[in-house]
Amino acid sequence: MIKKKIISRFRVDPGTKVNLKKYPTDWTGTSEARKLGKEAIKSRAGEILEKNRERLAEVQNLLYADDTYSVLIIFQALDAAGKDGTISHVMSGVNPQGCQVFSFKHPSAEELDHNFLWRYANRLPERGRIGIFNRSYYEEVLVVKVHPEILNAQKLPTGKTGNKFWNERYEDINTFEQHLSRNGTIILKFFLHLSKDEQKRRFLERLDKPEKNWKFSAGDIAERGYWKEYQRAFEDAISETSTEWAPWYIIPADRKYVARALVADIITSTIKNLDLKYPKVTKEKMKELDEARKTLEKE
Repeated sequence: MIKKKIISRFRVDPGTKVNLKKYPTDWTGTSEARKLGKEAIKSRAGEILEKNRERLAEVQNLLYADDTYSVLIIFQALDAAGKDGTISHVMSGVNPQGCQVFSFKHPSAEELDHNFLWRYANRLPERGRIGIFNRSYYEEVLVVKVHPEILNAQKLPTGKTGNKFWNERYEDINTFEQHLSRNGTIILKFFLHLSKDEQKRRFLERLDKPEKNWKFSAGDIAERGYWKEYQRAFEDAISETSTEWAPWYIIPADRKYVARALVADIITSTIKNLDLKYPKVTKEKMKELDEARKTLEKE
């Protein structure tokens, strides 16, 4: 649906030192997009999203029948970047029995008594299913890095939280994801890249529209004050953990229709390229099916 050379612009190659200022938050503002026009892009994005919803429903059935792979989709972003909406729009056509979404809140006492990956490992998708993490273990190198005082509750051995500590966490994540990949989990990671101006506009919309008031939290404004720190944390995390087995995609999120079309196409194309097959029916099974047909036709 979307040309590979376009998708490749959003995929972060392993070893890339990410500078988010070089990645657009509004793809419709790029020189390439301006030639097409915003209305044409919006219309085309809608077509791509709808077509991929149909394709995703088809490949989900095949994923389940093949029973070899599972798919883990991770969404990370700052507040108001559109994670919930993207998940809702992209996954609206799939069978709920084959797809699970988890949003991770403040860890419980039990979770804090385990390593930082434990509660996420307990929510991984089984073979044949799609699992979506709305925020994930990456919070441990994002919000925790911006607010290192959170580590006080994690009961870690005494030590410094300098570069060595964070590099070891990146290493833990890479090793964890490689283990999952080797055992049949396809991992796709999306950073919804939102501009500060667009976040402000969406926050104001939440305040102005009564039906969106419930989405607003005073904590969102407090975290906005750490904008630069979060940008650096995302740059470091993406640079250190975009791998061949678990790539990051930096998705321009200022235009929701662009973000949704890109995410839908990447997910669908990735699953479709797995060369999945429906199980072959044995001769014994075919004989059983023939007998069932004869029995039904005699009624």
